[in-house]
Amino acid sequence: MGFSEMHEEWLKDHMKLRTGERKDRLKRGHSYGEILFLEKVWWPLVGGFKNLHPEYEVADWRGMKFFVDLMLCVGDIRIAFEIKGYGPHVEQSDRTKYRRELNRELFLQAVGVKVISIAVDELESNAELVKSFVKMIVFPYLGMKELGLDGLLNRTENEIIKLALINGKVIRPVDVVNHLEISQMTAIKYLRKLNDMGYFKAVESGRTKRVNKYEYVGSIFNNRMM
Repeated sequence: MGFSEMHEEWLKDHMKLRTGERKDRLKRGHSYGEILFLEKVWWPLVGGFKNLHPEYEVADWRGMKFFVDLMLCVGDIRIAFEIKGYGPHVEQSDRTKYRRELNRELFLQAVGVKVISIAVDELESNAELVKSFVKMIVFPYLGMKELGLDGLLNRTENEIIKLALINGKVIRPVDVVNHLEISQMTAIKYLRKLNDMGYFKAVESGRTKRVNKYEYVGSIFNNRMM
């Protein structure tokens, strides 16, 4: 089943569960930007919509209801995706609306929801970059089964790759030890495994050619990254 068929089936399933304003909001609100994100970013990464909810209703600090474009819910984890166009945010008459929107995003962050805001323009012009960032942000929080994925790097391996990218692609076992709070032996085991898989290249130093650091040589677009 391709994207269009799966997307239509997913929407129908959610529509069946809703009534009143929640159902009307799904009909009105799930439109171009959200569909573009799902087609260009989420579908290529995950291949399905497990635990992902469109136009997700939330009550703010005043008890007033608002809707998040897309919400990923797995156990206690909540990750909100807000797909943004530019037009309304630059008009003087819409400054109050824009401020309210930012306050709601701050509120979501305050109650433990991770918020990822994405520009429609970027999805149109550079979806691959958005996809790589979403992968790096979202996947470390979740297991393969929670997203319906299989055959990928595990969470620890993915964290090591993320750490290497943050550190300029070069990483030492002690960096992994400090970041993941694991033993030196375990850190070396993971680095050697990633080296054998082609993600890292062992860097030798001195006459002894001792390996004390590894250079990441993979790509952030690698589809095996979890």
